[in-house]
Formats: sequence, C-alpha cells, structure tokens
Amino acid sequence: MRTVARSVGRTPLRVATAPAASRALSVRFFCSHKQHKRIPTTKAGINPGVLGALAAGALAGWYFYSGEPTPSRDSWRKVNFHNVYKDIAALLEDEDYDDGSYGPVFVRLAWHASGTYDRKTGTGGSDGATIRFKPESGHGANAGLDVARARLEPLKKKYPHISYGDLYTLAGVVAVQELGGPTVRWRPGRSDEKVSANCTPDGRLPDAAQGANHVRDIFYRMGFNDQEIAALIGAHALGRCHSTRSGYEGPWNASPTSFTNFFYTELLEDKWVPKKWDGPAQYVDKDTKSFMMLPADIAFKTDPQFRKYVEKYAADQDAFFADFAPAFTKLLELGVKFPEDAPVYEFKTLE
Repeated sequence: MRTVARSVGRTPLRVATAPAASRALSVRFFCSHKQHKRIPTTKAGINPGVLGALAAGALAGWYFYSGEPTPSRDSWRKVNFHNVYKDIAALLEDEDYDDGSYGPVFVRLAWHASGTYDRKTGTGGSDGATIRFKPESGHGANAGLDVARARLEPLKKKYPHISYGDLYTLAGVVAVQELGGPTVRWRPGRSDEKVSANCTPDGRLPDAAQGANHVRDIFYRMGFNDQEIAALIGAHALGRCHSTRSGYEGPWNASPTSFTNFFYTELLEDKWVPKKWDGPAQYVDKDTKSFMMLPADIAFKTDPQFRKYVEKYAADQDAFFADFAPAFTKLLELGVKFPEDAPVYEFKTLE
C-alpha cells in the first residue's frame, strides 16, 4: 500500500516519480526551537495525558507507559514483524490528520527516539524507548510526538511482546518505504526501560535556529560524518512544521507525503527570504511564500562541505536514496546491543 502524495500550495505541482525512482522520506528533526516551546495539541483533540495507562511512584518517579508487561530483550522472537509492518502501514493514511498521512510524524518519532545517542557516554538512542517517559517526552523538540505514540499504542496492545523501541523505529521504516522511499534494513532486539531514570537530558536533538557548527556538533556526537548528515536532512522532504509544536510553520515542498529529493532541489532552486511574522526566524520561498526552510536547513546551502552533497542529491535522486538508507539504519541502531541471532529484515512495500 503506497500512500498517494498530497500537494499543497504551488501550481504546477511537481509529480513524484515511479516507486523505484522516487521513494523519499522526511525526518523533521530540525523542527525544534528552544525559545518557542508550545503545549502539544492535536487536530483530533487527543490529550497527551491519556496516552496509555501511566503509574507513577511518588519517590522513585516510576512512569509506566502501558499496563502490558515490559518485554525482555528476547521477546522479539515471539513477534511476526511482517504482520506488524502491515498493521503500521494500515495506520498511515488519515484524511483528518495533517496532509492525510501519519507517515511524516512516524519518521520524526523514530528519529527523535534514536537521535539522543552519545557515543562518548554510551547513553541515549532507541534502546529503552525513554522518549515515552517524562521528562524526555516533554522536551521542546519532542512536542507533538504524543500523537504518533497514541496512534501506535493499539499495536503495542495487539503485539505485547514487541518493545516500544522496536515499534517506534519500525514505524519510521514503514513510513519511509510506504511513502516512496528506499528499502531500509531493520532488525529487532531493543529492550524497554521500565522507569524514567535513564531519560536523556534536554538539548541532545538539533536546534533548528542554529547553523552548520551546531549541526555538526549534534551529529558528530552520534558518530555521523558530513555525507551522512547531508543524506539524513533529505528527510525534510516529508511533512511540515507546526507553530503549536516547534514554533515554526509550513511544509518544505508541495509533496509533503512523498519521499523524494525535493528538499535538495527546492533548497537550491528557490530564493529563500526571511519570513515576516511574529514567530521564530525562518525562511519562505520568495515567489509564493507557501514553503519554508529553517535556519539550520539554509546552512546546507551555505556551508561548502554540506553543499557539495546537496548538489549531488538534487541532481540524482537514486544517489540520495542509496546514501539515505544506510544512514537511517545507522541512526535507528545507535547504542543498541542486538542479540547475535537477530535477523535483518528488508520488508517489501505493500502494493
């Protein structure tokens, strides 16, 4: 089941190419702004306080996300992940949510659950799924991700042996592939923390208001190089920012539910000017003012080392896909100690 691309704003609309040539995703990992934290809201009116059955101990800060037993590191052996993939794919389309797809926010959830890794201390990452606990769930960069977790929660109840870490990262893989992106290798075996004690500190995710030096500091901490960073930013082809979450507003391009190389082509081909509004500093395309770029996005155009990869991916979508897939797999696996016999999956998309 490939979701149909939805368009916004610009006419004529660029049409995504056939599945083999234009599968692309958007990890909105720069949609955060420390000075503009808003209370998360959802179009469906979901209250973040009712996401699962929570139990808190007054002294220890125990914070269980659901009433299901916490899976052990070997519980994945009891899960049919092909069925989980299909069920996640069935959750993507929803005409009442954003541009008609939960795919972009699933990608963002997978990224934010994984992108807290620090290779020096060995802390953070998707193992443990601490993103579901306070205070990490309430970090400004994670605003709005309660929507994605609530959407996936019925599958946690249907498949009680899957860990939240595996569920959240697999949801990102499903979204990338079903929205037209490359095949992403994925393997199970993450465990879940039972309490909030190991939540990562605020500030480990990128700040959209910053430039190239900040971007490198964040990604080098995880072990990425410039090429991998430039490939991952291409996920901004998907989705949009929300003023009620990050403080920023708008989509990056006219096909926010198609994984393409449009982030790079738009970045290079359009003229970007500062947006005149009361919100944080961001950019809009000069011609239509329908699309936006974040200050950290613009750094990929102005920094010479990043720009050479932007030019490469703008000219060759296949090259972008080839580099994005292993970089995204690396992101999802940071800090995870997988069982030696954990299988590597390459899921087929649903037609």
